[in-house]
Parts: sequence; C-alpha cells; structure tokens
Amino acid sequence: MSDVKTGHPDGLMTLFFSEMWERFCYYGMRVLLTLYLVKSLMKGDAEASIIYGAYTGLVYAAPILGGKMADQYLGYRWAVILGAILMAIGEFIILGGNEFFLLVGMGALIVGNGYFKANISTIVGKLYSDDDPRRDSGFTIFYIGINIGALLATTVVAYVGETYGFDKGFGLAGLGMLTGTLIFWTGRKNYAAAAGLDVTEEGKKKFMGTPLNNAQAVTVGSLLLIPLCYLLVFQNQILDYLLLALFAYVGYSLVTAGIKADKEDGVAVWKDRMIALIIFMVINITFWACFEQAGTSLTLFADRNVDREIMGWVMPASMTQFFNPFFIIVFGSIFSVMWVKLSEIGKNPSIPLKFAFGIIQLAAGFLVTLVGLMFVDDAYQ
Repeated sequence: MSDVKTGHPDGLMTLFFSEMWERFCYYGMRVLLTLYLVKSLMKGDAEASIIYGAYTGLVYAAPILGGKMADQYLGYRWAVILGAILMAIGEFIILGGNEFFLLVGMGALIVGNGYFKANISTIVGKLYSDDDPRRDSGFTIFYIGINIGALLATTVVAYVGETYGFDKGFGLAGLGMLTGTLIFWTGRKNYAAAAGLDVTEEGKKKFMGTPLNNAQAVTVGSLLLIPLCYLLVFQNQILDYLLLALFAYVGYSLVTAGIKADKEDGVAVWKDRMIALIIFMVINITFWACFEQAGTSLTLFADRNVDREIMGWVMPASMTQFFNPFFIIVFGSIFSVMWVKLSEIGKNPSIPLKFAFGIIQLAAGFLVTLVGLMFVDDAYQ
C-alpha cells in the first residue's frame, strides 16, 4: 500500500521521522561532546579529540555487528527498538555529570547506534522490490530526514546545551530519541509488509539449554558490550590495533571473494574491482578523518578564534556545525537532479571523479580557514 501524497509505501514516513529523531539524538551528543570534555571535564584538546575519535570510530564500526545480529537472530524491528532504547538510556546516563557516567553513556550510545543505524535503513530497502523505480527516490527522501535531524541537533541542542547547560542539551537529545522510539513503535503497522522484521527461526531456538532463546541471549549480551566500549574508549590505544585488524580482515575477505568469483565466472575482473573498492575505502577513511574535525578542532577553533556575533547575538560555537546538514538539505536535491541531467547528455562524471571532487572540495574548505587566519584581528589570534 502506498501513500497517495508521496507515491511511496506508507512506512517510509514512519521510518523517516524515526530516523530523523535518532539523528537528533546522535548529533545532539556529538555537537556538544568536545566542548563538554574541555570545558566541564577539563580535558586537554588532544585528549578530548582522542576520546571523540574513539567514540566516533566505534560508532562507525558498531553497525557491522548490529546488522549481523539482526539478520541472524533479532529481526529488524526488535534490533531497531533495542538500539533506540540503548541510545536514549545512554544520553540520560551522561547526565550523571562526570567522566565515568560519560563513558558508560557513550558505550550505550555506541551499541544502540549499531543496532538502530544498521537496520532501519534495511527496513527502508525492504519496503520496495529490487526493481522498483521508486527505491532510489525513497532513500533520497529518507536521507533528507537524516539531515533534518542533524540540522535540528546542531541548532536546537547546540544552543540549549551551551546556553542553559550541557546536561540540558544531553537530556534534550535523549528526549528526542524517546520520540523516535515512540514513532517507530506506534507506526509499526505502516511498515509491516517489509520482510525480516520478526525474530528469526534461529533466534527463537533455546540458547545452550538455558530458559533464554538466542534472541534474548543476544539482547542480554548486548548490555555486556557497554563496559567493553567503555574500556575501548578509555584505553583508546587498544582501539587503534582493533580497527586496523578489522580493516585488514575486511580487505582480505573482499579480495578472497573477488578471486573466488573470478574462478567461478572464468573472468579476471572481480579481484580488480575489490582492490579498487579497498582503495576507495582508504580514501573514504581520509575524508571522514578530516570531516570529523567539525566536531573537534573546528569547533574549538570557532570557540576561541571566530567572531560569532550577529546583530548583537553571539552564536554558540557548537552551532557552527549546522552548516553541513543545512547545505546537504539545500544542495542534495539539486545535485541529484544535476547528475540525472548530466547523464542524459553523456556528461555525468564517473564515481572515481566524484570522489576526487569531494576530496578537492574538502581540502579547499580547510585552505579557506587557513586563508581566513591571515585577516583576523589580534583579539582572535
């Protein structure tokens, strides 16, 4: 069944708003984290950036496990609900107000994000058949919801957190996640047609002769991952080796799969494609390492070196992070149309060239900041 107004499945809007509020929660935490570490917990810039990096690194890695557990045991609906609950709890734990509560809360956010982020996008995909022409458009609409949530977080949560206290900002982010959870649960009939929502047959089997089934055991085990995340963020030097090992494993798996596919198909293309994919992954790592400076060095730079007064109102430093989601919302649709038009006239750039354009513009952004330093007043040196 499709919504008459949008022409898309009914469940798309339910998932749109659920994801929007989840991003409000996640970016609400992210937008305040570095300043909270530096100004409230009195961490040095370097230590704050390392904690931030460990947190975001685990956030990006967690969906690998979250997706696998949903596929094998939990089903997508319970995985998303579990993730949402853990994320909300994580935000409220941070309100304890010291480093211990922060790290425990971050652990809950990491595990929760792994379940939520990996699986709500899967449900969106399951609303459409593989050959449905509305599928790409549906994901574009869903992506806009992501950035609306990020925009609200980097304006509303940022302002509340810096103006009225960091605890108010984190609490507001937690309330946002509860809102997203409520929308996802109350609207469950709208996306009920998606495949894979229920606990799997494997998940219903008893866990090693205990009263728990496998899905329940995974749920309990997920809680035990929170102290592990605490340890990895606190002892973040371990994380370097763990993530390098994970990258090596993924790279090896891709190349091995490519070699196997070449033998089965009698061609020699898949291995080369997998090697190219690994190269793109390295470029992607570089991009995100620079991009995430928005939440660390660039926020601290804005706090200490930028005149943020606008007609008598001083913009909080954390609010400078709103430009990214704002411009994605403004230009995202324009670019999607532009690629179609360029394709019609045979001028659509290749994917590697688009990657190059992205990296060049990222570098240009940092160069603009460097040039700007040449014209600042002594008061902002």
